[in-house]
Amino acid sequence: MRMTTRILLSMMMFLQFFVWGAWYGQMSKYMTDQLHATGDQVGQAYAAFSIAMIVAPFFVGMLADRYFRAQRVLAVLNLLGAGLLYLLTQTTNPDTFFWIMLAYCLTFAPTIALTTSISMRQMSNPEKEFPAIRVFGTLAWIAVVNLVGFMGVGDKVAIFQIAMGSALVLGLLAFLLPDTPPTATGPSSFAQIIGKDAFVLFKDKSFLIFFFSSVLICIPLSFYYTWANPSITDTYKAAFPGVDPSTFNVENKMSLGQVSEVLFMLALPLVYGRYGVKNILIIGLIAWITRFVFFGYSDGSASEWMLYAAILLHGVCYDFFFVSGMIYTDQKAGPRIKSQAQALISLATYGIGMYIGSVIAGRVKETYTVAEVTNWLNVWLVPAGIAAVILVLFILFFRNDTSVSRA
Repeated sequence: MRMTTRILLSMMMFLQFFVWGAWYGQMSKYMTDQLHATGDQVGQAYAAFSIAMIVAPFFVGMLADRYFRAQRVLAVLNLLGAGLLYLLTQTTNPDTFFWIMLAYCLTFAPTIALTTSISMRQMSNPEKEFPAIRVFGTLAWIAVVNLVGFMGVGDKVAIFQIAMGSALVLGLLAFLLPDTPPTATGPSSFAQIIGKDAFVLFKDKSFLIFFFSSVLICIPLSFYYTWANPSITDTYKAAFPGVDPSTFNVENKMSLGQVSEVLFMLALPLVYGRYGVKNILIIGLIAWITRFVFFGYSDGSASEWMLYAAILLHGVCYDFFFVSGMIYTDQKAGPRIKSQAQALISLATYGIGMYIGSVIAGRVKETYTVAEVTNWLNVWLVPAGIAAVILVLFILFFRNDTSVSRA
C-alpha cells in the first residue's frame, strides 16, 4: 500500500470515529439536562441508531456495493449527516429530536461498513494491514471524548457541533480517497443480506446459546452506553454538592474504557488460545456483572475506585465477549459462510439486540426516577441481573467446541 493511501485511510478512520464519539456517549446527558427529556425519550433516541444499523446492511448490500463508488457514497452521506446534525443543534423538543436523530443515524450507520470496505479494498493483506488503520478509530474516540471533557461541554449542544464539523471535513476528504468502484454483480436478495446461509449454524446447540446470549447481552451494553455518563455525573454530584459538574471530568474518565479496550484487544489472542472460548466468554460475563454492581454501589468519594474499576472493565466486557464471539463465529462457520455468519451476528446484536436494550434502558431509568432523582443502584441491578442469567446459561449449556458446523 502506498504511503499516501495509508495516510488518507488513517485520516478517514480517525474522522469516522471522531464524529461518532463526539455525541454517542454524551447524548443522554445532553437530552436530560438541556432538552429535559424523559428516560423513555432518551432510550428511543438511542434506539434510532439501532434501527439504522438494521437498515444499513441493506443499503450497503443493495446500493453501495452494486451501483456507486464507495468513496462517493461516503462523501454524500457525511455531507447529508452534517446538515442533519445542524438541525439537531437547532431543536429543543425531545420528540422532534428523535426524528432528526433517526434521519441522521440512517446517514451515519452505513458509513461504518463503508469505511471498512474502502480500507480493505486497498489492501493486499487485510489481516495484517487493517488493524494498523482501524486503531486510528479507537484513538479518535479517546481523543474526542477527552476533548469534550476538557472543554466541559458533555451536556452542551457543542457535542453535535463538533460532530457536524468533523462530518463536513470527512465528507470533503472522501472525494480524495482511493477509487473504490462497485464489485457485486447479479441479484441480491433479502435472505442473502441477513445471512440466511448461516442459519445452518443454529443446528449446533452451543452456537444457538451463544447467538441468543449475544442478543441478550446487548441489553446490558445499551445500559452502559446510554446511562454510564449521567450515572457517574450524578454520583459525583451527590458526593460533592454545589461543585460545578464540569470539574468532574466524567468524559475524560470514561475514555479510560477505550484505552482498556485496546490493551485487552492486544492480549486476547494469547488468552483465547490458552483458556478456550467458553472460559473467555464466562470471564467477559462476570466482568459485565461486576462493573454494573460497581456502578450501582459506588458513592464517588470513599468508593470512587469502584467507578474507575467499572470503566476499566470495559475492555474485558467488550473484547472477551463480543470480539471473542466474532472469532468463535468465524471458526464455527468455516470459509464458505463466514461472511454471512458475521453479517447475521452484527444484524442481531447491534441492530435487534441494541434496539431492545435501548428501549428497556430508557424505561428502567424512567421507572426508577422520581422528581428528577434517579435511583441508580436499582437501574444498574437490572443489567447485572440479565448478565447473571446469561452466565448461568453459558455454564450449563455451552460446550467449548470450535469445530466447523456442518449443514
